[in-house]
Amino acid sequence: MSDWCPAAYARFRGLRLRPALDLLAQVGALPKGDVIDLGCGNGAVGPALAVRFGDHKIIGIDNSPAMLADAAASGAYKRCEAADIAIWHPAKPPALIFSNAALHWLPDHATLLPRLADLLAPGGVLAVQMPRQHDAPSHRILRALADDMFPDGFDHSAWQPPVLGAAEYARALAPLGQADVWETDYIQRLAPDPGAHPVRRFTESTAMRPIAERLAPAALAAFIARYEAALAAAYPPEADGAVLFPFRRLFFVLQR
Repeated sequence: MSDWCPAAYARFRGLRLRPALDLLAQVGALPKGDVIDLGCGNGAVGPALAVRFGDHKIIGIDNSPAMLADAAASGAYKRCEAADIAIWHPAKPPALIFSNAALHWLPDHATLLPRLADLLAPGGVLAVQMPRQHDAPSHRILRALADDMFPDGFDHSAWQPPVLGAAEYARALAPLGQADVWETDYIQRLAPDPGAHPVRRFTESTAMRPIAERLAPAALAAFIARYEAALAAAYPPEADGAVLFPFRRLFFVLQR
């Protein structure tokens, strides 16, 4: 995919930041070592990490130059590094690997999570939050419309959810240390948007990106029109024009 758009992603900054803060609240005392914001994006959680762990070096890792520029500008990080988080390896064992809304972009969690856990210093913590929204209308409609409208370009028949259930992660993490796994459904209230359905605005910078970037302008316009119509039925407006958008997220904190 092309580079991320920090401005589009930041449109719902508060809603995207709250899960990160909820995850951070469950992280306890850390051993010596760096704090890694893995998949730091635009650095939204950097200031909170710096306040909470001011005696550690805070390091942001991401593969988006645009997002890293914003993260560096926050001043919260000792440094920001460009790296593929799927294969990233630290120079020395970190005290905390904190990953908010990033690991769901990577496959094979059965291999990924033990690898990340093994990178930690003794007593270190792996703290992760991932959207688990794939069965919601907002995401199911995207896949179904892409397959229906552009069968030569998309085929989700063999598609597998990027994030497993909470119990599956609890079982997978149990041999790696002390794990706490939970899910939260956030009932997000999205303000009216005169130019788009609010849920489309929310998904266009994330879940919709892999589809939208493969479509020519005319095809994308047709896709958006049908997506908006389906969203209007799935997420009708409230009396004030706002839309209630339930959004499920999965969390875990693993201490080695």
